Amino acid sequence: MAVLDEQGQIQIHTENIFPIIKKAVYSGHEVFLRELVSNGVDAISKRRMAAMAGDCSEGDEGSIRITVDREQKTLTIADNGIGMTADEVKRYINQVAFSSAEDFLEKYKQEDDAIIGHFGLGFYSSFMVADRVELITKSARPDSEAVRWSCDGSPNFSIGSTERDQPGTDVILHLMEDELEYLEPARIRTLINTYCDFMAVPVQLEGETINKMEAPWRKSARDLTDQDYIDLYHYLYPFQGDPLLWVHLNTDYPYNLQGILFFPKQTGRADWEKGEIKLYCNQVFVSDSIKEVVPRYLLPLRGVIDSPDIPLNVSRSALQTDRKVRSIGNFVAKKVADRLRNLKKEDPNAYAEAWDALAPFVKIGAMEDEKFADQVAELILFGTTAESNEADPIAVGGKAYTTLEGYRSRLPEDQAKRVLYSTDDVAQAGALNLWTSQGAEVLKLETVIDTQFIPWLEHRHDELTFQRVDAELDESLQENDAEIADQDGTTESDRLRTLIKDALANDKVSVQVQALKADGAPPAMILLPEQMRRLNDMGALMEQRLPGLPDHHVLLVNRRHPLVEGMLKLRAGGVLVGTAETSPTELLAQDVARHLYDMARLGVGGLEPNELAGFQTRSAELMGALMQRGL
Repeated sequence: MAVLDEQGQIQIHTENIFPIIKKAVYSGHEVFLRELVSNGVDAISKRRMAAMAGDCSEGDEGSIRITVDREQKTLTIADNGIGMTADEVKRYINQVAFSSAEDFLEKYKQEDDAIIGHFGLGFYSSFMVADRVELITKSARPDSEAVRWSCDGSPNFSIGSTERDQPGTDVILHLMEDELEYLEPARIRTLINTYCDFMAVPVQLEGETINKMEAPWRKSARDLTDQDYIDLYHYLYPFQGDPLLWVHLNTDYPYNLQGILFFPKQTGRADWEKGEIKLYCNQVFVSDSIKEVVPRYLLPLRGVIDSPDIPLNVSRSALQTDRKVRSIGNFVAKKVADRLRNLKKEDPNAYAEAWDALAPFVKIGAMEDEKFADQVAELILFGTTAESNEADPIAVGGKAYTTLEGYRSRLPEDQAKRVLYSTDDVAQAGALNLWTSQGAEVLKLETVIDTQFIPWLEHRHDELTFQRVDAELDESLQENDAEIADQDGTTESDRLRTLIKDALANDKVSVQVQALKADGAPPAMILLPEQMRRLNDMGALMEQRLPGLPDHHVLLVNRRHPLVEGMLKLRAGGVLVGTAETSPTELLAQDVARHLYDMARLGVGGLEPNELAGFQTRSAELMGALMQRGL
């Protein structure tokens, strides 16, 4: 038997390849273990395929064995895969997978996101943690001899004959002094659980299989129970409770992709920038940030996307954005829309119950993606003040939901183009009660997103006008009684308007006086004209602050309220005829007018925190003054 004994140089034309691998290609040293274990799994798969074709021996069940030698400071990753001959070692290891390093360096300098697979650099990630790497390998092909290859991280290598009982490959890493953490079994277990947990091949450490192996997303949905999905969610996201619902992804054309995405029960602020979906490539964990793959509005979903067809950079740490990636994003969005549509059709109550958590995804998605907007147009729900019936609205947990079309179908013909809505049951309670007391149905839009969603809806339905309940009041809410003017042509409304304008001394506040129909209507309320309020809200959004009461607004005074009537009588009884002086009674009437305005502001959150103490003081003083007069 001829003994192999050879010296040589790896086929590169510069000595810069290893520093680049160590410092530039891979962002974290720990991924070396992912690369070496992945290579072992690939070798096992290749042996199975070659054995089926009759080209090599079949061998035992495939496995990856990790061995720690603290005394020698070595970490060994061994597989029983197809192995390599001496010629294959020279070809795949020494020539850096068919490309000269000059080609690689030129490619890397010009394109930071060069596609993985062009250079076969996974093995060379070993040199991030090892100052010397040995390779002992034996091909599973007939009559093969074992080969030992060694390199100290320079272009110099040695290759020679050695002994190995069975086909496969051992990669022996002689760890650097500052990388000895990888001799700790706990560290190895953590890395395997992170990167290699769902590989179909057992990874063994200290005689124990330490990876989960089974990847549920690679199974058919028919073979999984609800509990299987819930268990996967708990495994991936411990202490997060149960998922709201899930979407199973599976396609092999025009790309290969499997996955399971979960809608979480939102308990806090969603991550709309990075996301929590985990990206795998052939069951190997790659990244937990895939904002280039799925649309932004789906980033807060959780789960797994596994695809060998997503283009990655050399280190697998970043994604390339190309037509295929955009196509995958569209596919994921469509499957999400299909899942929601089926749930709404099969179990409307369950869909309505989940709607509050689903709404941000659906609304933001509709605004950002026209195709997705068409897919979810019939799935968007709104809270409503209408009572539920068998079809629409849907009632869940004491709250009723309707679609926009359902709402429109119940509108009177003369109001078919106006959509009434509220955004805060408390701040808009007065106006809301006025509308509902007269039988009007009001949609409830209660999320921050709705500030942008309402204008988008108007643009999409240009025949509709959306009006918040406190924007204005129409004739249906007002008493149709004629006022009698005095000999000067002055009506009761005129006198009230004059009194309040004088008391407020604020030209930015427009005063309207109406007789409101509803029992329990407030004495005064703030009205915010729709377009003016929207501009104010948009300005607050751009300045990243909470919207406040716009400087220009309307104070509506209900002249049929007993407090308003009493205020007018108080003022009339205190006028000093023929003198420029203001009587104490008239001053008191002005205090009542200011109090009405403060209460109206308080109702819409228009009183600043530093004004509340003054309001309380003035209220107490006003009540005391009125009691002294027996009013």
